[in-house]
Order: sequence, then C-alpha cells, then structure tokens
Amino acid sequence: MIHKTTIEGHPLQALADEIGDLRYDALNEFLLHLSLKIKNDALKDRNRGRIKLATQLEEAAEKIAQSAEKIDKAWIICEPFI
Repeated sequence: MIHKTTIEGHPLQALADEIGDLRYDALNEFLLHLSLKIKNDALKDRNRGRIKLATQLEEAAEKIAQSAEKIDKAWIICEPFI
C-alpha cells in the first residue's frame, strides 16, 4: 500500500474545511469510520510485529472515537434547532 500525502483535487486544508462543515450527525459517522480504519491498520501492524506503531495507532483510533462521541453530543444539542 502506498500512503498518499494528498488527495487528488482536494488540498488538505480545503478537505478539512469540507469535513468540518458536515452536519454533526454525518461528522460523527465519518469519525467513527476513520477510527475503525485506523484501528484496523493498528491490528495489521501489531500482527506484523510493529508494536510501537500499533500502540500509537490504537491510541489515535480511541481518541478519534472519543471525538465522535463529543460530536454526537453536539448533534443532540443542536438537532432540535435544525
């Protein structure tokens, strides 16, 4: 697998802005998918013996999942006003 440094046609700042402009329920879903992707990467690295890398990725995945929980709470607060 080749790890990209860009996504074609999407400067990273613009991509971050687009993702950040998602409605909070959609942003929550995106963050959960991202967390799962990173958790799966961590598992692959752990199976390859890359323990330090896997540990960092696992922690990152957990933090992203925690962020998704916070965004979900934000959605609960603002949903009645949409």
